Amino acid sequence: MKKPSSKIRDEIAKLQEQLKIAETREAERIGRIALKAGLGEIEIEESDLQAAFEDLAKRFRADEVRSTGGRRGGGPAESSAPSTQIAAGAATGGTTEA
Repeated sequence: MKKPSSKIRDEIAKLQEQLKIAETREAERIGRIALKAGLGEIEIEESDLQAAFEDLAKRFRADEVRSTGGRRGGGPAESSAPSTQIAAGAATGGTTEA
């Protein structure tokens, strides 16, 4: 039996809230690490910092592919583009977020 559209909308709303919470948790984690590394004290454009984070992500993804013999799981952790953007914002926010 098919689900009514209202039930699907409710499920989507719940999943969007879970996604928001997960992205916030990831951003806070990455932001804390960036602050510990001293990135909060460096004057750097957000676009440059985001590019540096993207390069770092590529490096770790390449290491992951090499260590797993070229096979990667297709889990939800791979769609990290929004998280990266949030993390970059959190890292440039200085010490006010941590």
